[in-house]
Formats: sequence, C-alpha cells, structure tokens
Amino acid sequence: MPETWAPPAAADERRASGTIPRLMYAVIKVGGKQYKVEQGQTLLVDRQPHEPGRSFTPPVLMTGGDEVVTDGTKLDGAVTAQVVEHLRGEKIKVFTFKPKRGFKKTRGHRSELSRIQIDAIGPSKPRRAPAKKAADEKPAEKAAAAPAKKPAAKKPAAKKPATRKAPAAAAADKPKPARKPRATKPKEDTGDGA
Repeated sequence: MPETWAPPAAADERRASGTIPRLMYAVIKVGGKQYKVEQGQTLLVDRQPHEPGRSFTPPVLMTGGDEVVTDGTKLDGAVTAQVVEHLRGEKIKVFTFKPKRGFKKTRGHRSELSRIQIDAIGPSKPRRAPAKKAADEKPAEKAAAAPAKKPAAKKPAAKKPATRKAPAAAAADKPKPARKPRATKPKEDTGDGA
C-alpha cells in the first residue's frame, strides 16, 4: 500500500498559531554601512579597532521579529558582536589609460577587513548607575586638598625701557602725497562725425 503524503510538522505549528514564527533580526551600522543580521551570522566588514576575540556593541538602527523596534533609546546595546579575525581583502587593480595620448597608469589596493560574528540580539541591557560613594569622596578630597595649597604672591611686572622710533616708523606717521591723475591718450578723429 503506498504511503500518503503528510505535511511537515512546521506546517502544523503554523496552522495552530495562525502566524509564521519569525526569527529575531537587527539592522546594525558598522564602518558606515548597514547590515541586516541574525544571531550566529558571520560578516566581513571594514577593519574594526577591536582585537580578535573581543566583543563590542555596534550601533543598532532597528530590531525586528515578532515586534519591530526603532526607538534609539530602547536599542542601545541590543546587539553584541565578536571580532573573529582581521584579514585583508582581495587585491583590486585599477588601470587607467587615455587613448591616442600614450597615458597609462596602474593603481590598486587591498581592503583591511574584519570578520565579526553576531553573538546575541535582544533587548538592551540596563545601564548601571555610577557608584555614589566614589562620587561623594572625590569632592571631599578636592576640598581638603584646596586649603593646603597657598597661592603664590604676584610680583609687579617690570617696565620695559623706552625705545627710539625707527626711521621707517617715523616716515609712516607723515601723510602720503596725493596721487597724480593717470594720463589718457588723446582720441583720434576718424572723420565720420561720431
């Protein structure tokens, strides 16, 4: 007897809930570019200033999944990424030439890249408030240190000896003679009456 076709188990789940379960994703900004990422994904991005094995939190533009969040205050620290390795991209050659002029120029470059892995996507972690004890002690220490220092007495500034005026400076005080008007060429009479 031939077996009948049965829908996969995931289809039963879809029918039961009425919606398709969605994966959590985020849009992050790294190196001036935007990437749509999911948890566990690896990306090749512009070189990051972090050492391999270190985690960092890139700026998050939005998160999505069951609920889309675009509020910047709620997104701060929502994605953590880890630098896997630093590497250099493929060599790119750029050849320029201008026909009929004998101009040829070859240039090229290799991009500095980092491979990152997205560790977690979720709600932002609450920021810890700074310790109040340390903040209270610092002003007290400054206040105690301030009376210990005595301001140094100011000495009156020494007067500069009078200097003679240089001849150029004396000439600058005299008014300049007025300019003579420019000489103009006399107009020739062409005889046409104009």
